[in-house]
Amino acid sequence: MKANKVLDAKGLACPMPIVRTKKAMNELESGQVLEIQVTDKGAKNDLAAWAKASGNELMEHKEDGEVLTFWMKKG
Repeated sequence: MKANKVLDAKGLACPMPIVRTKKAMNELESGQVLEIQVTDKGAKNDLAAWAKASGNELMEHKEDGEVLTFWMKKG
């Protein structure tokens, strides 16, 4: 999936992946996509909940070993 910006939040523990995601999303235009890479397994639920609460769309995610990758579209 094509992303407009990539956020490397690997090695960060909660709540830092969400804090960094929020900051990165603020830099995007509506409709643009952020790719988020994390290693914190709790980020799966956190990002889904934050996307819903903030009006953004969590489009897709995949797991590749330790790394979880998410694609979020700005609402």
